[in-house]
Amino acid sequence: MSDIEEIPSGVLVVDKDPNMTSHDLVAITRRQLKFKKIGHCGTLDPMATGVMMLVIGKATKLQDKLMCEDKVYVGSLKLGVTTGSQDKESDTVEVKDVPDFSEKDIDKAFKKFSGDFEQIPPMVSAIKRNGVPLYKLARKGITVERKPRAVTVMDYKVHRVELPEVDFTVNCTKGFYVRTYAHDIGQDLGCGAHLIALRRTRSGKFDLSRAIKTEDLKVATREQIIEKMIKLDEIAEMLSE
Repeated sequence: MSDIEEIPSGVLVVDKDPNMTSHDLVAITRRQLKFKKIGHCGTLDPMATGVMMLVIGKATKLQDKLMCEDKVYVGSLKLGVTTGSQDKESDTVEVKDVPDFSEKDIDKAFKKFSGDFEQIPPMVSAIKRNGVPLYKLARKGITVERKPRAVTVMDYKVHRVELPEVDFTVNCTKGFYVRTYAHDIGQDLGCGAHLIALRRTRSGKFDLSRAIKTEDLKVATREQIIEKMIKLDEIAEMLSE
């Protein structure tokens, strides 16, 4: 049996469930397709949901190009509590009272983190130092200096302010940490903050409208997955627009 002949190349957009990794989705898809040449276009934190792009067959050559595209996230932050990982997945570091901020106060803080600026990546991240992921060092209680990264926020919107929680959407460049965004906004407001929910709704031209749910992927047949895939000719057309 020739897998390469039987499986067309393309991109499978998966709506990732929480508490799963990119590697989990790749493993599930390999099992269901009985095909090994599958990669993923960047990671999402385990707590995050939404768009995860899997590249299949010859589409693996497009991996770097697809990862460079901008992203859109919908998130929620909680003011007054700072955590070690900058999200709800780790222990509390500091608790402060949250002043009675107005929506204008919140928007002013968000506005400071728009356009071009620099982020210092969190210690709990997949960035490597001497070949070791920072999150492994963080687990040992080791903190190392991280170089600031140039990032861009093209657009943002604050949807709901019900203190201490704030819901927002952010359109940003590759390599952007929404956890750090939430943390930095909290620092600017003087009370701290951490990310409590995150969903990626778009990566480049790929969004949730073409996604297969994780629960469906786990039981999908080869034929059903192939039908869901966006084939190479359509991808070429999308990228040329």
